[in-house]
Amino acid sequence: MGDTKSDGIIFIDTWQEFNSLQYAGRVIHILCRKGNMGFTFQDTHYNISYGDYVILPNAALACGFSASDDFQGILMNLSEAFVTSIAIRSNYGIIGHLSLLRNPVMKLSERDFRICDAALRYLRERMEDKMHLFREELLGSLLTAHILDLYDIHARSHKDLQVSERVTFLLRSFIELLYDGEYIRNRDLGFYASRLCITPHYLSEICKKVSGKPASYWIDRFTMQEITRLLRQKELSLTELAERMNFSSVSYFSRYIQKRLGVCPTEYRNSLLRTTIRKIIPLEE
Repeated sequence: MGDTKSDGIIFIDTWQEFNSLQYAGRVIHILCRKGNMGFTFQDTHYNISYGDYVILPNAALACGFSASDDFQGILMNLSEAFVTSIAIRSNYGIIGHLSLLRNPVMKLSERDFRICDAALRYLRERMEDKMHLFREELLGSLLTAHILDLYDIHARSHKDLQVSERVTFLLRSFIELLYDGEYIRNRDLGFYASRLCITPHYLSEICKKVSGKPASYWIDRFTMQEITRLLRQKELSLTELAERMNFSSVSYFSRYIQKRLGVCPTEYRNSLLRTTIRKIIPLEE
């Protein structure tokens, strides 16, 4: 496989080498330079083209990747441990993270595209210097600079958001509980508020201020992402799915899905069978 690795950073040479399952749990960055690409993220389908920058906070939440024959892009994925190790001193990270969970695509201006393109190319070039005595520190600094540029690009369209360290800590802890799969055992807002030693109302308020959505939205979003993933596994019965997701009964499980998807579990499964995978048609140049 023609990728370039440095512990927590992997660059992928061709689209065919990209495998979302292999990189589950990692952070994915994709800069589209030509052609089109499509994927499904948390049950929403996205199509991107030239100048779009995709950040998937967790590759496990995405599926159904496809690309046009003329697709060209820079694909980089990062381990969460490596991103954490560079310890960016900014509270903006949680704002960006929640925003990207809602919509992982950023539309870049021509200037921002040039900045991101150059940064990714230079980072990859410096990864080839295996003899550098401070290679990991160098790569960490270059990645930090690039992430701060991404913060800047995103923040320019969200100028009204200011978050304190306390709120940052609470929201990060809340999202970490969801990533750890707590939503399978607990979907009650009061549980999360209790774990964070705050009131349910306050948790919802800070979530809404930062992401535009209350805390219950995020609990449901993670829950439905897992449910729809399991529904694609046709060998699992609805009873098995309800048990895996800790629902008290199949009927309650069905009502939960009906309310959020607008269809019952069986109808959703049937719609998946009728869905055909279409190749993306390249844009005319």
